[in-house]
Amino acid sequence: MLDPETWDRVLRQCGRDPSPDSILKSIAHLSRESKVPGFLPDLAQLEWAVCRVSDERTESFKNPDRIAVNPTLQLIRVSWSHLPSIVADKKIDPSTPRKSTGEFVLVWKDRGSGHPVCRTASDEDLLALKLVVEETDSGAAAAAGNLPVGAIESALQRAVSRGILLAPPSRIRRDLSGYPEIPCEEEKFVSSAFFTLQWHVTQKCDLRCKHCYDRSDRSDLRLEDGIALLDGLGSFCRERHVKGQVSFTGGNPLLYPHFHELYRAASELGLATAILGNPASREEMEKILSIKKPVYFQVSLEGLRQHNDSIRGRGSFSRTIEFLKLLRQLGIPSKVMLTLTEANMDQVIPLGETLRGLAGSFTFNRLSLVGSGAGLRPPPKENYESFLKAYMRESRKNRTLGWKDSLINILCRRRGLRPFGGCTGYGCGAAFNFISVLSDGEAHACRKFPSPIGNVFKQTLAEIYDSPRAERYRSGPEECRGCDLRIVCRGCLASTFGEGLDVFKNRDPYCFVDGHATESS
Repeated sequence: MLDPETWDRVLRQCGRDPSPDSILKSIAHLSRESKVPGFLPDLAQLEWAVCRVSDERTESFKNPDRIAVNPTLQLIRVSWSHLPSIVADKKIDPSTPRKSTGEFVLVWKDRGSGHPVCRTASDEDLLALKLVVEETDSGAAAAAGNLPVGAIESALQRAVSRGILLAPPSRIRRDLSGYPEIPCEEEKFVSSAFFTLQWHVTQKCDLRCKHCYDRSDRSDLRLEDGIALLDGLGSFCRERHVKGQVSFTGGNPLLYPHFHELYRAASELGLATAILGNPASREEMEKILSIKKPVYFQVSLEGLRQHNDSIRGRGSFSRTIEFLKLLRQLGIPSKVMLTLTEANMDQVIPLGETLRGLAGSFTFNRLSLVGSGAGLRPPPKENYESFLKAYMRESRKNRTLGWKDSLINILCRRRGLRPFGGCTGYGCGAAFNFISVLSDGEAHACRKFPSPIGNVFKQTLAEIYDSPRAERYRSGPEECRGCDLRIVCRGCLASTFGEGLDVFKNRDPYCFVDGHATESS
């Protein structure tokens, strides 16, 4: 913006050895004489800040032991608006900046990309910085502002996601002793950034599905116990430096008499919420939306209309399809889950076509041979590899078909594709980034088969998670120890259990990494 004559004047005023500070002072002096636009000193100050941040070495990004301010962050007060957009676009329109009463601009180096960032500070940014700098507890800040503690936690998490703040690394991390060497592209699967509590708040259900794995009669959850568990989950996630999620399920969680109170409490704690249940009315869904939009609502279909209704009850298929349309109208993400059996293998891809554009994603779990499911026939092992190949081919054309079964990674490796996260995003997530809790407090590594690891009403979540029993489930089968896909797989423990095998010793009976499943079938 400075013509050569004006620029020469700036340099002359700075003397023989012009420093950035002296140049900034000279430009400010010229602006007071109306020789240059009034916003130019502020713009020059931001450009100089970006330059300094760009030169910061990445060694400054040490993992803190608690949430901390990005060490490269600079907080700059300016008197003109819209300057960060000029810095970013490098397109200068002198009519764009406006004189303001004063605002703050943040300049920092992004830890992930290594690039400098320049943006106007929002009130939330300034609040997050104030809380961290003054070491204010989230609970105290929430009480002072008459806010839910979740609002404070969410503000801090958003500041971390923007890179203004740095968070300690997750403490939900695999014990890699005994693992083969982990390829670089799989290091992201070693530690989880989130932890999910699959919470069966009631055993009550309006359906009697033939494959249900548990119809046991359990005591109803007391509301005060539920609130205490949510508080404990929030504390556990903060201690482990992860984001928490509650997946409300059952039975049908919407039949639990205090569902809305629990859902609201989870939301106010800043926990992500999901619902795994049966179709509900518009009125019910609007009531849930008034509290907080769930990250998704998952329903089940077991095949095309006739087969689904033979498993889940007459009219179930139509009700579920209409409910998916309602979820789409309300803007609630949807998932559809199928329990894979011998009888519906050939219906998976056609059902996926029916759900294209209707459901956010559609995938399957293999039948767990426990409870009522023990009376059905599982998918045949000798056909499973070819089924997965067909499913993968179709998923390229129909993006509604999601990948969940960890054994798909065997085919990914054969085809030179990058591995995906498997069942829970980190291979088998049993007692790793996921546990199930029943209405009476009984905790399981995985809900699809009996895998008790404690009781949340008698122990803390930390005590349950750190127990030797939970660690055994996390480690996976001994027969998987030498497999180079172990970090993203470890098979399905429920399938192993259903076949009468030892989940701590034997690998998934469907595993075909070396032709094992086909030969044993």
